[in-house]
Amino acid sequence: MDGRGDIQRGEERVRPFEVTHRLVLGIAIPMTLGFLTTPLLGLTDTAVVGHLGRPEALAGLAIGAILFDLIYGSLSFLRTSTTGLVAQAFGRGDRREQQAVFWRALLGAFGLGILMLALSPLILAFAPDLMTSEPAVAAVTRQYFGIRVLTSPATFANFAILGFVLGRGQGVTGLILQIILNGTNIALAILFGIVLGWGVVGVAWATAMAETVAVAIGLVIVSRQFSAADRPKRAELFDPAKLRQLFQLNADILIRSLILNSAFALLTRVGSGFGAVTLAANAVLMNIFMLSAFFLDGLAGAAEQLAGRAVGARYRPSFDRALKLTGLWSFAMAAIAGLFFMAFGEPIIDLLTTSEEVRREAHTYLAWAALTGLTGVLAFQMDGVFIGATWSREMRNMMLVSFAGYCASLALFVPLIGNHGLWLSLNLFLLIRGFFLAAMVPRKARQSFVSAQ
Repeated sequence: MDGRGDIQRGEERVRPFEVTHRLVLGIAIPMTLGFLTTPLLGLTDTAVVGHLGRPEALAGLAIGAILFDLIYGSLSFLRTSTTGLVAQAFGRGDRREQQAVFWRALLGAFGLGILMLALSPLILAFAPDLMTSEPAVAAVTRQYFGIRVLTSPATFANFAILGFVLGRGQGVTGLILQIILNGTNIALAILFGIVLGWGVVGVAWATAMAETVAVAIGLVIVSRQFSAADRPKRAELFDPAKLRQLFQLNADILIRSLILNSAFALLTRVGSGFGAVTLAANAVLMNIFMLSAFFLDGLAGAAEQLAGRAVGARYRPSFDRALKLTGLWSFAMAAIAGLFFMAFGEPIIDLLTTSEEVRREAHTYLAWAALTGLTGVLAFQMDGVFIGATWSREMRNMMLVSFAGYCASLALFVPLIGNHGLWLSLNLFLLIRGFFLAAMVPRKARQSFVSAQ
């Protein structure tokens, strides 16, 4: 694949490979396109239920989707940890360990799915009422979530499958899997929700069935890459050291994800103190931040795979080159996104809301939202690097430090400049996290590559 051949240094086998612009974009572009199918699905579900003409149905769907994303998004560590560990095994040329990582992740996925099924009665009993005071809306939420939770094992298994193919740098395969998942979901949502008239129930069953179809096809795609000669033994699958590593990595990423979600929840909570109009405007502007994030996530995924592969290969030049090229493309993408939203942000806001009050308020703070791509670019890239290199403890700790800085910024600037202070704090949170992680890279890289020098 790289045309260089292995190099033996001491007890370590170094596996050089070349990192090029083409390699970076070959991973990043398909991943970005795959991620962009997700908001299309959300728009389709909203349009399908919107055709019912029942506000409580649309509100119940929105709350159910938020609840699902909040819980399952926090548990998406299964995807990222699998990518990092597979990328390192791929870098070492260890086909047996690549299989072992996948099977451990799949077992973990089924375990998480069964746990979620066991907890679902508790979630359904309390969560909807915490998120809405309208009984009709809560009833729709319970209906939607109660169906989607049935295929929890398939949902988590899809995380493991996607993590495996991305860990091997198979961006196009990842795109195909996302198209299968979200494309099937969109088609079934239209069929069940509109053609058959099932409404919210149809949308929920469409998602559940799409998850099942995607996991079946994904398992076929992945298993065809396995060789019987490289099949790991039972003792290797349940190696205590490997299981401890996987558990620690997942725990660190989970803590990081929970803190990140807490930062966004705090943004909403503080923003609610400025009134309904400002709260709605902030919600509209967060869509701009999320759109920037979709584009940066693809390059973060490239950094994840290439950093992990370089660490596994014990080849520092590839790591440094991956750092440079993913950073270059990430900053270019962030700059383009920032300029685009500065130029076209107001028409986008006007498309997202018909309220003149909310439009005017959102226009006032547009520059802050447009800036989030640039202030967050380093944080996205560094997340990819640290996950790929499995430097999860440091990533977790820096998230804690950054969150403390974020809280201090809120306490200082919100009383002084109101909602401007809220958006300033978000941008500072993103900046602090990126710079703190970047500052740690030289030391961590020296530690990871010391035996290969």
